[in-house]
Amino acid sequence: MACIQYYCRRCTPDCTDPAGERKEEIGTERENHAETVLGAQELDTLEELSEYLEVLSNSARLRILKLVEQRPRDARSLSHEIGTSYENTKKHLDRLLSIGVIRKDAGLGRQTSKGVHPVWEYSLVPGALEAIIRNLAIFSNTGIASVHAGIRSRLGEVRGRISEEFGGFPALVVMGGAEDGRVCLVRGNTLDIGRVDPDSGPGARERLVLHEEYRAVTRVSRPHARITRQGDLWQITDAGSTGGTFVNGRKLEKGERIRLEDGAMIELAKGPQGARLLFVLSPKFVGGSAPEGRQE
Repeated sequence: MACIQYYCRRCTPDCTDPAGERKEEIGTERENHAETVLGAQELDTLEELSEYLEVLSNSARLRILKLVEQRPRDARSLSHEIGTSYENTKKHLDRLLSIGVIRKDAGLGRQTSKGVHPVWEYSLVPGALEAIIRNLAIFSNTGIASVHAGIRSRLGEVRGRISEEFGGFPALVVMGGAEDGRVCLVRGNTLDIGRVDPDSGPGARERLVLHEEYRAVTRVSRPHARITRQGDLWQITDAGSTGGTFVNGRKLEKGERIRLEDGAMIELAKGPQGARLLFVLSPKFVGGSAPEGRQE
C-alpha cells in the first residue's frame, strides 16, 4: 500500500520510500498544499482520516470485527480463527482499539487442569458499525476529501470492504438535531419515516422514528415520507406531509416519487425543527449490484 502524500505524518510499515526522503517530501508538500488549498485544521483532519482508513483497509482486521460482532473472543481464539500469529493478532487488536470500534473486558478462559483463568475478551463496541458507516459516508459526501485522489480512492475501497463484510444495505444518517449522527440501515424494501407518535402501534412496515424535537416532521403513523426499493434502485415519496420533503434542495410534490442517489440530502420540512438525512448507498450497489432485501 502506498503512502498517502501530503497528509500522513509517518509512513506505513510496508512503504518502500527511504525515511529521510519521505519526511522531506511530506514537509514540503504539506506546507505548499496548506497555503494553496487547505488550512492546518483541514490537513490534520485528513491525516487522522488517513490513519482511520489504514486501520479499516486491512482484511484481517475486518475479519476480526466480523467475529467479535458475533460474540466476545480472546486474542488466542481470534488468532486461530483468522489464521495469523498471536503477535500479529494482538497488533491488529491494538489498531482497532485505537479507533474505538472494539473494547476489551475481563472474561473467563477455558477450563484447564489448573482451573479457570481470566482472559481479556474483545467485543464490538455497541453502535461501532453504524459509526463506521456514518464516518465514511460523511467524508465521502463532503468536499474535504476531494482535494486528494488517494484519499478518495481509499474511502471507496474501505466502503466497499465494509459492505462486503457486513452487508451492502443503504443507510440514512441523521444530520443535526437531537439525534445527530444516528444511522438507520434500510434492510427491507420499504421504510416509513416520521416523528415519534405515542399513540401509534409498531406498524406493518419498517420505520425510522425520529425524536420529538423534530416538530416540523409529520408523525410516523401517517408518515412524512417513504423510501421504497424498486428493482435495483431506491426511491423516496412524500407521503402527504405538512412541511414538505426536499431532495438536494428540490421540493417533492405530495405523492411524487423520485430516485435516490448515493449522497442525496433529504430534508423533512425546513428550518431548525425539520430533519436532515444523508442517504448512503454501498459502493457495490452504486456499481450495479444490489443486496437482497427482506421481502415484504
